[in-house]
Amino acid sequence: MEGTVSGHEHADPSMLSGPVESFAAEPDDALIRRICAGETACFEVLMRRHNERIYRTVRAVLGDDADVEDVMQQAYVSAYQHLERFEGRARFSTWMTRIAINEAYARLRKRHRTEPAPWEDERAMADEPEAAGPTPEQVAARQEIHTLLERAVDTLSVPNRTVFVLRSVEGLSTAETAECLKISEEAVKTRLHRANEALRLRLAVQVGDAVQDAFRFYRPRCDSVVAQVMARIIH
Repeated sequence: MEGTVSGHEHADPSMLSGPVESFAAEPDDALIRRICAGETACFEVLMRRHNERIYRTVRAVLGDDADVEDVMQQAYVSAYQHLERFEGRARFSTWMTRIAINEAYARLRKRHRTEPAPWEDERAMADEPEAAGPTPEQVAARQEIHTLLERAVDTLSVPNRTVFVLRSVEGLSTAETAECLKISEEAVKTRLHRANEALRLRLAVQVGDAVQDAFRFYRPRCDSVVAQVMARIIH
């Protein structure tokens, strides 16, 4: 099975090469200082570390895979260009997620000129790893659950879907989700409740830990986004 990019704390050293490999365990703030000091290559570590969250967040807003990687690239380039403005008041992952959400909604507005971002209209409230050695039947069943879940999540409204992915898939707290979306914590709770209720109506079985494996961002796609962003920021 292809490796996924899910490291919320550290980039997987096996996915790095060259001099940046030695920085894989460094915290975000240390990497940011290096990048601002001219070590641009360290930005690869940040991208690989946060790629899956950014992918899941952007896809939650867009509702499909069309344009996702393009929006991710633009979000990373924008973050790199404004990295010196990052003051560390919030975690880098939260700051990066907000940039990605802004870029995703900008793309969504291009598609549907009338769709507001959730923080622009507070009223827009519509509507763990596998055990060792799974059998082929277990693998097939789990994949079927993933597919059913992803299809069900895609039917949610954009505000509810975005909250569901950040809270239930990415595991952000209510406060972190509210900060990312610039909405109240009460709005987060309301949207999550509505999302869960809608999903319960659509899913006839309990999906359990399969939620954590939905919308994975596999290495080939990660490599592609990283390569294209690095080509744009390194002259």
